[in-house]
Amino acid sequence: MQPTDTNRVTELELIIDLHKNSERQGPGSKNDTLKALEILNLPTNQKLKVADIGCGSGGQTITLAEKLNGEIIAVDLFPEFLNELNEKSQKLGLSDKIVTLEKSMEDLPFDKSEFDLIWSEGAIYNIGFENGLKKWNDYLKVGGYLAVSEITWITNSRPKEIENFWKAEYPEIDIASNKIKQLEDNGYTLIGYFYLNQESWLKNYYEPMKVRFETFLSRNGNSELARKVVDENQYEIDLYQKFKDYYSYGFYLARKN
Repeated sequence: MQPTDTNRVTELELIIDLHKNSERQGPGSKNDTLKALEILNLPTNQKLKVADIGCGSGGQTITLAEKLNGEIIAVDLFPEFLNELNEKSQKLGLSDKIVTLEKSMEDLPFDKSEFDLIWSEGAIYNIGFENGLKKWNDYLKVGGYLAVSEITWITNSRPKEIENFWKAEYPEIDIASNKIKQLEDNGYTLIGYFYLNQESWLKNYYEPMKVRFETFLSRNGNSELARKVVDENQYEIDLYQKFKDYYSYGFYLARKN
């Protein structure tokens, strides 16, 4: 890849560049996806229509396609990630099961009661947890399923440093019982819940990202903006390593009433 023209590149473009060619753009693992599927215990005798919203480069999308009988519409705002997913699905012979769609979560073209399952790992925060629950409910059939992972406190109290950081980054962060109440208040019945272990953050997300820092900086001319992106991600990694006992992604699995 040729060095980026750092006079014109934006911070968002740099963030996308940092996360390209990675299996995941957030914490998670194949085992987490499989565990969620096992809890849902979806029917195997019917063809399911599935939306994977905020799919990124599709680490979980591939697992869903391998395990489910049906069609998956994989939605993301960024074509760079969708192109990677299309390449993966072609290599694995899954192109007939995965259709990619370049769309914002704010502008989904889906019909009412279109889907048997809506999946979203680490992405619903882009429109807010409760807002997402309400909007996506319309797209699900009655009795359809919702599977979302969402940043969640895993203790009732925590140090002010990490609390202040996440309250500023994402004010909707909360304990699981309050998230579950939001699900129930918005037309869902909880089927199961678990939170991601530390390996899903460190081994599968942060450590591979750190390995990419040096080539990312070199590719982008070691620009001030590129260094800012690295510094911000390194700060987030440092915070997680210091406060990992207090928060994680909670995986919420529910059925539409």
